[in-house]
Amino acid sequence: MRIQQVTEDDWPLVQDVRLRSLREDPALLGASLVREERFVESHWRMRLRTSTTWVAVDDASTGRGIVTMMQEPGSPTDDRHIVSLWVAPESRRQGVGWSLVDAVRQAAREQDARTVSLWLLDGNHAAGDLFVRSGFTRTGERQVVPRDPSQTEERYQLTLRDGVA
Repeated sequence: MRIQQVTEDDWPLVQDVRLRSLREDPALLGASLVREERFVESHWRMRLRTSTTWVAVDDASTGRGIVTMMQEPGSPTDDRHIVSLWVAPESRRQGVGWSLVDAVRQAAREQDARTVSLWLLDGNHAAGDLFVRSGFTRTGERQVVPRDPSQTEERYQLTLRDGVA
């Protein structure tokens, strides 16, 4: 398994992994499969131009996981935000999630970010465990999920210090 930072020319790979993630774990990712299935090439390319995305690929170049990092509008300029992280069920508990988080951490450091943050849906214990073991802390900041007011999520944050975190 290798972690590959993708460019807009990799949009078919990103589309495949993203749509699979929405088919298999729709409640955890904050997006609509029906909506994203309608996206055309130009939309996928635009997404990849405006954020940084990595895909975990196996020896057959099949996508087994994905993570996207961006500077979230309205957030401090020295914060990078994880928009989504997903690992295929057959690749879980094999270090893929760790590797994807490490790619974000390294890129955030290279961009002189002070923090990396994310919103995690209540009840997503596996992801919560991964993020806490990766050095993120629960901030206690909570919000109602915009797409589903019956659910809530909590903000997690990783503080990068002197290149260590």
